[in-house]
Amino acid sequence: MQPILEQKWLVFTKVAELGSLTRAATVFDVPQSMISRNVAQLERECGTRLFRRTGRGVVLTEFGEQIYPRILALIAEADQITDDIRVSGGSPMGEVRVGLLPSTVPVLVNMLYREIRQRFPKVKLHLSEGASPQLEEQLRDGRIDMALLLREGPVSNPGESLVAQVSLRLVGVKDDPVVTKATFPFNSLQGIPLVVPSHPHPLRARLDVLSEARGITLNIAAEADSIRLQHEIAAAGGGYAITSGLFEMSGDERLTSVLIVEPELLRSVVLATTLRRPHTMATREVYRLITQTVPGLLLGGGA
Repeated sequence: MQPILEQKWLVFTKVAELGSLTRAATVFDVPQSMISRNVAQLERECGTRLFRRTGRGVVLTEFGEQIYPRILALIAEADQITDDIRVSGGSPMGEVRVGLLPSTVPVLVNMLYREIRQRFPKVKLHLSEGASPQLEEQLRDGRIDMALLLREGPVSNPGESLVAQVSLRLVGVKDDPVVTKATFPFNSLQGIPLVVPSHPHPLRARLDVLSEARGITLNIAAEADSIRLQHEIAAAGGGYAITSGLFEMSGDERLTSVLIVEPELLRSVVLATTLRRPHTMATREVYRLITQTVPGLLLGGGA
């Protein structure tokens, strides 16, 4: 079904929101020249400028600021009408964009496609994969409807649903005495080579705070910004990774892990939604499906 409101007005609001033609082009996945033409066409039709160019991008003119909230209201109303039309037969339909963490892809993708195809045949599922910071940026920009994200520690952000919570472990080469103990106290991390994410990853910040509070110095042997890379370096003897160490290691006979204690480090997996895309019956049903089925899968294997 074609959008009720012309696409150029959607472009107008996205440029206004992001303050950048380039970033708007990224969101719509089109060349910047196309965004510029859309804006120029609107300005000709309005008979006045909508944006003022600055050194950092664009800002709304006085006239642009006057019509911006009214266009947002029209878009919201048009989206609701479109969704009402789509679900008039009682069945959710339309596109739903979901972001997944790389470590969850082998566990979840098959289930999500199978269940959505069976329950909601008119829903078109679009999946993307990325690290937690990348998925958060896509949520902020409205490029995806929802995403699984990592949170170090308990969940504190409103609007996020807890999907799973696991404890972090020290991951190393199988049969290494360091990782074959019953547990591993946090203070014992001092001196051993670690493979951790680079700044500003939340885990890295958490390790910095804890080590400083306890008066120990961590030996960062290597930085790697994905769990897969961290485990590969650990398997090569380059240091010890700190992850949940569960289904990411499934079938990898090179590695083993030990629970970090004193303190035990909790990691939460949450399902977050965007404020930049309309919530439809389809997105609500997919959200409900994920919150109902994914926890069992993740808790059966980690995150």
